[in-house]
Amino acid sequence: MFSDKKSRPGMETRTNQNKISEGTHLVGDIKSKGGFRLEGTVEGNLTTPSKVVVGKTGSLKGALHCENADVEGKISGTLTVAGTLTLRATAVIEGEVFANKLAVEPGANFNATCVMGGLTKDAIEDALSASAAVAGVRTSKKDKDITVAN
Repeated sequence: MFSDKKSRPGMETRTNQNKISEGTHLVGDIKSKGGFRLEGTVEGNLTTPSKVVVGKTGSLKGALHCENADVEGKISGTLTVAGTLTLRATAVIEGEVFANKLAVEPGANFNATCVMGGLTKDAIEDALSASAAVAGVRTSKKDKDITVAN
């Protein structure tokens, strides 16, 4: 009577949320299907088809590729946001930004080149390839290979 463990409808549709806590320092690339909340430090690339939240204590040095992003902390690198990039008053952005929509609160520090609005997947990939070439990285859209030139 009470031990029946049936799954409830809607429980399977829950999205996975990843969290890198304050005080954590991660070096390397991260790829995930779930969203992210970043309160610690990441040196590398973060790729997800979901939302990324960078908290006040969060820091990312590298590339960010996501659907939507809400930033309160610091990002230094290339941001590619298919949807909306929201910069809170405490946000610090340095580098290049590719986004369809941009919302900036007063007080945010935005030191970046920005391309926005009406970006197609091919346009974003072309822009990323161009910025990678400047940084000494060769990319191939066809094979999705990345080679770092020394």
